Amino acid sequence: MKKHTYILRIFTLLLLIPMLGYTQNQQKTTVAIPYGNNAQKGHYFATGGIKLYYEIYGKGAPLLLIHGNGGSIRDWRYQIPYFSKYYTVIAVDSRSQGKSVDTSGVLHYEQMADDFAALLTQLKIDSAYVVGWSDGGINGLLLAIRHPEKVKKMAITGANLRPDSTAVIQDGATMITEELVRLRALQQDAATKNTIKLMHMMEVEPNIPLTDLHKISCPVLVMGGDYDVIKPAHTLEIFQHIPKAFLWILPGSGHGTPHKFKTEFNQKIRHFFTHPYQKPAWIDWEP
Repeated sequence: MKKHTYILRIFTLLLLIPMLGYTQNQQKTTVAIPYGNNAQKGHYFATGGIKLYYEIYGKGAPLLLIHGNGGSIRDWRYQIPYFSKYYTVIAVDSRSQGKSVDTSGVLHYEQMADDFAALLTQLKIDSAYVVGWSDGGINGLLLAIRHPEKVKKMAITGANLRPDSTAVIQDGATMITEELVRLRALQQDAATKNTIKLMHMMEVEPNIPLTDLHKISCPVLVMGGDYDVIKPAHTLEIFQHIPKAFLWILPGSGHGTPHKFKTEFNQKIRHFFTHPYQKPAWIDWEP
C-alpha cells in the first residue's frame, strides 16, 4: 500500500484501523460476500454530476450506511450481515470514494449529504435509519439538518463539527497537514489529486454550528472511542446540543469502533433503533 493511501486511511476517518490491535483478527476473517464489489447487489444512481454507487441487502425498514473518508462499502463488512437480517440495508460509496467517481476539483460534506437525500428519494424512501462512521457521521448530521424528513433515527461514531484542535487531537491534525504538503509536491496523477481533495476537505471542513444541531428532530445515538482521534469532549459536545440524543463512549477504543467492538456496536444500535427514545431520570435504578 502506498504511503499516502495508508496515511489517508489512518487519519481520514477510518483512522487507526491498522493500529488498533485487531489486524490479526481481520486477517483470520474470510469475507465470503464481496461487499463494495458485488455485481449482483450493486447499482448506480446519477446525481449531482456523478454516478453514486450503492448496494442493497436484506429486507425490512430501510437502513442507510455511510462510511468514512477514504473508505468504501467494504468498511461495513461487519455490519451488513448483521443488519440485513432486520433491515433493507443500503450501503453507499460516497462521492470520490469506492466506485463513486467524482473528477471535480473540490468536495464538500453538504454535497454528499444531498447525494444521500437524492438517493433515498430515488428509491422512494420517505425516511430511513442511518448509521454513519467518521465522515459518515458528519454526513449523517448534515442529512438530518438539511433533509430532516429523510432520517428516522440515526447512530454516528467518530464525527466532528469542526476541523480544528478543539475537536480533533493535535497529532491527527498535524499529520493531515504534513501529508498534504508531501502529496502536493508529487506528480499530480488522478489518484493523488483525489486523495488531496479528500484530505483537504477534512483539513478545512466541516464547519457545523452548534445551533444547527438544535434543528435535528430525530433521535440520535452519539458514539466515539475514549481514545478516538475525535476528542471525547467534542463527542460529548455534539450529544449535548442534539435535542433527542443518547451518548456512548466506548472504553479502550480508538476511531475504529465498528470493527474493534463490532458485536457490541451492532447490538447497541439495533437496541436504539427498536426502542422508543425516552430520556432517563437521573435516578433510574429499580427499587
